[in-house]
Amino acid sequence: MTTMARTVVIEEFGGPEKMKLVDRALGEPGPGQVRIRHHACGLNFIDVYQRTGLYPLPLPHALGMEGAGVIEAVGEGVTHLKVGDRAAYTSQPPGAYCEARVMPAAQVCPLPDGISFEQGAAMMLKGLTVEYLFHRTYPLKRGDTVLFHAAAGGVGLIACQWARSEGITLIGTAGTDEKCQLALDHGASHCLNYRKVDFAAKVRELTGGKGVDVVMDAVGKDTFEGSLNSLRPLGMLISFGNASGKVPPLDLGILGAKGSLQVTRPTVYTHIGDHATCQKMAGHLFEKVLSGDVAIRIDQRFPLDQVADAHRALEGRETTGSTILQP
Repeated sequence: MTTMARTVVIEEFGGPEKMKLVDRALGEPGPGQVRIRHHACGLNFIDVYQRTGLYPLPLPHALGMEGAGVIEAVGEGVTHLKVGDRAAYTSQPPGAYCEARVMPAAQVCPLPDGISFEQGAAMMLKGLTVEYLFHRTYPLKRGDTVLFHAAAGGVGLIACQWARSEGITLIGTAGTDEKCQLALDHGASHCLNYRKVDFAAKVRELTGGKGVDVVMDAVGKDTFEGSLNSLRPLGMLISFGNASGKVPPLDLGILGAKGSLQVTRPTVYTHIGDHATCQKMAGHLFEKVLSGDVAIRIDQRFPLDQVADAHRALEGRETTGSTILQP
């Protein structure tokens, strides 16, 4: 008997209304694959980029990069998972907005019993992003200072807590006083309402004119110039998203003039592309959550058939913390 699973797909790029909920047949996993039945699915800005075509996909295509559930079947060669295991992932290719799917197993991670499915679905992409930002792209040490944009979002609230747990001074930015307070409550040392203050000037003031060691910027176009102006000489700008639009072309000479600055554009999927590295990074994230250093805050829940409303809330900057879809 063929098993069907409700799945969100797009047949053309565009707004939230382009997403359709359809029934898709599920097969058996092939070599290196598993079939997972979701208990919760994550929502992330990369899903918006893929839906709009900013990050093009071959069409038609399912959406979603993050989920958690139970392993139903295991293909040949998969040794780190078995039928009945709790698991969570962020992984290529997209397709997590569904009740169940067959997918590559390498980036699917055994989920500890102390972490719920909702937490697992809300934390993998965001938490692994913080792990690579803090420990791989620019390995931070106690006493370092970081400017983190969108500090009240899903990635930002994890970053605030992670920074506090490791003695890192995190200066956040957010678009409302309420969001700034949320970031402060989660461990930010300072949080600046970018609608009210020139954040680059305020960062200079807070750092005694020196600037920060590193800026972590997922906002993009609207914050890029101010991010460069917030750095100390030899500092690094990590541009890891573009919620406000793509960063315009950069004259590399500006980096020299501003103090031999460094700019990089990493992605989580490069960092977790190797199976062993992915599992190690996930283990580090799980330790942070199980120890209580990092709590996964889920502020919005939408049924799978209301995925368009979830996207509108995310794009409208109406969300805080993480958002999950309920299959």
